Amino acid sequence: MKKLAIILGLFGGICFTAAAQAQQGDVDAGQKKAQVCAACHGADGNSASDMYPKLAGQHPKYLAKQLREFRLASQTGGEKGRNNPIMMGQAANLSDQDILDLAAYFASKEMKPGATPKDMIEKAADLYRRGKPEEGMPSCAGCHGPRGNGMGLAAFPDISGQHVAYLKSQLEMFRSGKRNNDPNGMMRGVASNLTDEDIKLLTNYLNGLH
Repeated sequence: MKKLAIILGLFGGICFTAAAQAQQGDVDAGQKKAQVCAACHGADGNSASDMYPKLAGQHPKYLAKQLREFRLASQTGGEKGRNNPIMMGQAANLSDQDILDLAAYFASKEMKPGATPKDMIEKAADLYRRGKPEEGMPSCAGCHGPRGNGMGLAAFPDISGQHVAYLKSQLEMFRSGKRNNDPNGMMRGVASNLTDEDIKLLTNYLNGLH
């Protein structure tokens, strides 16, 4: 009986390890698969155009989540998931392993930071750290951290160093409801309290935060 328990324990451990490994991406495989991504996001995940997000250094869990949701949108005609014409086409034929490999590769790279205009830092930092308590808007730092690095396990993205134009477009889409793949409507709730000036302050602040 004791031998049987040991064998079952070992077998269970092997299965658990194999399952865990199956959920991990392969950086080298991801690098090969990322060649098609380079046109918009750069070979190392640092996009040259501010229309497209920097993917370098992003949490793999968040990257994988977004790719799955782009794929879901392509499968449902945009009714579910994250609706983006370019990325829906790119993600349509990705396998689960492709997604994990791509996420692992881009997460392994280092993001190139931006800069914040000095005259915006004080006011923008206060908005980022405190939110708008008088309007019921929580602090951005509560989910994304004091340095904007996010929370990997919770799939809250690293938003530090990101392009101003890209951040602006996403906050505006959350505010209008055009982007709606945020868990429990969290970002839509926050963005609904943001003015155009708030968005300008936050996006410029985040570009230089790292």
